[in-house]
Amino acid sequence: MNGDKDLARHKSVYLLPNLLTTASLFIGFLGLTWAIQGDFVACALCILASCVFDGLDGKVARLTNTTSEFGVQLDSLADLVAFGVVPAIMVYLWALEDFGRMGLMAAFLFMACGALRLARFNIQAATSSKKHFVGLPIPAAACTLATLVLFTVYLPESAMERLLPIGTLVLVYVLSFFMVSTVRFYSFKELSAFTAHPFSWMVSAILVFSLVASRPRLLGFIIFLGYIISGPVYTLFLLSRRGKRLLRDSSKEELG
Repeated sequence: MNGDKDLARHKSVYLLPNLLTTASLFIGFLGLTWAIQGDFVACALCILASCVFDGLDGKVARLTNTTSEFGVQLDSLADLVAFGVVPAIMVYLWALEDFGRMGLMAAFLFMACGALRLARFNIQAATSSKKHFVGLPIPAAACTLATLVLFTVYLPESAMERLLPIGTLVLVYVLSFFMVSTVRFYSFKELSAFTAHPFSWMVSAILVFSLVASRPRLLGFIIFLGYIISGPVYTLFLLSRRGKRLLRDSSKEELG
């Protein structure tokens, strides 16, 4: 009897991360329906909510030791819908439709590059570094577009009519390129710095949360935009300098 109870409990725990993944998929589907109806703010909020559930399912799976190949594949399929199809449709209907084929191909490119990014991540997940992502994660790309929709309340009408469509088109192409690039983006998975100074990091987290909560539409887009900029800066300057330093040290050792 106890063995049957333990087995049932294990099955229920095993289902929990998959249920969270399914919730992320459902919210993404809900956002898609709102995008088709023209409610782009609601669609953007759904993308952000899907991102929250997408982060929770992986955390729960690791905490309960219920990771599985099935869960990995289900998570990728849900991510493709919630962070690939939904933002592509949203941004096309919201700002790119007037560009005709160019806008249509930009939306398709975003979705296709997101699918390629997910496929590459699944292949390299076991061997890649946990400290950095190779290429921009598709949830970050989708949330950037979602927060852009929310950010537009701060833009004047003249910018909305002239600059926003062109800026959105350029942003979609940039995000698509970064997803399939080899640019390194910080993953926030290694918590050594957090555990070394837990109190200071807790105070910093509270301050950041308070700032974002005070102006979520303004600071949300700025934070994601800053994260996108951090990838090329880190790859081009810090990694290149580190590589040159290692090469210089190795040449000195050979000469010595």
